[in-house]
Amino acid sequence: MKFLRAVALLLVVAGLSGCGYNAMQRQDEAVKAAWSEVINQYQRRADLVPNLVNTVKGYAQHEERVLTEVTNARAKVGTMQLSPDALNDPQKLQQFQQAQGELSSALSRLMVVSENYPQLKADGLFQNLQAQLEGTENRITVARNRYVKEVQEYNSMIRTFPNNLTAKIFGYQVKPNFTVDNEKAISAAPTVDFGNSASPAPAATTH
Repeated sequence: MKFLRAVALLLVVAGLSGCGYNAMQRQDEAVKAAWSEVINQYQRRADLVPNLVNTVKGYAQHEERVLTEVTNARAKVGTMQLSPDALNDPQKLQQFQQAQGELSSALSRLMVVSENYPQLKADGLFQNLQAQLEGTENRITVARNRYVKEVQEYNSMIRTFPNNLTAKIFGYQVKPNFTVDNEKAISAAPTVDFGNSASPAPAATTH
């Protein structure tokens, strides 16, 4: 009897493996890892904001409204923490995207204001923060694109037969992804290149 049970268990395990269970586990972990990198890069940007605001404030005390907008947007981002376990909630993901989009827009406006202060643009600390911000925005784009790809692969896997049967049994659900409108909002990097005379990019809008 024990032998038959062991054989039955092996057959069940083999069947689950053939229906994509192990692959789903791996892809789910890949999604979580990609999301962690997105969070890391957004946190890197948020960490730059206080020094950036203080540096601009030293030269542009009269730009209180813009400085306040950046500070408030950064504070809101801090309250919109989204763990990998909460990624199945489309509303929470949308709120997270909106908060990040508002910070992107506020930083864009701050950079536009900075154009009016030549001494600020020549400040070594500001130039360093500018370079860090630009590099961080690039890393955000890379991390976000990787996350989008991992979610697409995961969703395709659990929706195809016979994987969809296994997904239903074990509660694997389609994960929401970045929406088009919010994707544009959070991918609009602030204008940080002061080396040319081109007009600054317009502030992104969120929905």
